[in-house]
Amino acid sequence: MTEEKYPELRVTAKTPEEAFRRLMNVIELLRKECPWDKEQDHKSLRVCMLEEAYEVADAIDNDDMDNLKEELGDVLLQVVFHTSLASEADNFAMTDVINDECEKMIRRHPHIFSQESAKTVDKVLEKWENVKRGEKGETTQLQRLKSVPRALPALTRGYKVQKRAADVGFDWDDVSGAFDKLREETTELIDAYGSSDRAAITEEVGDLLFSVVNVARFLDIDPEYALTQTSDKFIRRFGYIEEQAASRGLKPEDMTLAEMDALWNEAKELERAGAKK
Repeated sequence: MTEEKYPELRVTAKTPEEAFRRLMNVIELLRKECPWDKEQDHKSLRVCMLEEAYEVADAIDNDDMDNLKEELGDVLLQVVFHTSLASEADNFAMTDVINDECEKMIRRHPHIFSQESAKTVDKVLEKWENVKRGEKGETTQLQRLKSVPRALPALTRGYKVQKRAADVGFDWDDVSGAFDKLREETTELIDAYGSSDRAAITEEVGDLLFSVVNVARFLDIDPEYALTQTSDKFIRRFGYIEEQAASRGLKPEDMTLAEMDALWNEAKELERAGAKK
């Protein structure tokens, strides 16, 4: 039987402080002894941080508390890992990260930590944005637009950029203007497609998507959520096609488009009938 190493790290912590220290010690050990962990840097871990954050969101959407606990642990691991890398390079330590966050929360909640008041959610958000802009030294609207992170999902980033422009009046009077723009961009994409100019087609696809986001914003619809729902719907309906094909001893690739389309419409009608019950 192989003797277990580092028994002190196998002891389950009894307090949040002990648990946090245990995790930091585990990461510190891995950085010294694990070939993979030793090779990582901030850039190589970037995709891991994004994936873990999305997995947290997935657990929330699924209302799965056991999975949420696990995925939050994975995000925390990423935070500790990045901080460990920074500490090794003498950039900052975990104490700095936590203290900076506490101080930021205190600054951005003057209605709690000072004599200011904010009786509504809108006022709280307004104060938050004002303090945030001051912290980042944003004195122009261009700076505000550029500060929307490029790493955000493209639909979400587009929504936020449009919202910030709309805050200073750069916006349609109502949704009809957004619909007109959507039709215009559709026509321009069709024209670009006819030219076979790939750069132009790419640009027009982007313009069309941006216009769709604008319509969603006017309708108070989160475009990221809407597209996710549609992707889920597509998967369900395609699953019906595959299921029905299998009952006939077929696979989707053995069927014609017309046959699959007929089953797609069946799935659509069944969903609508179920929704009416």
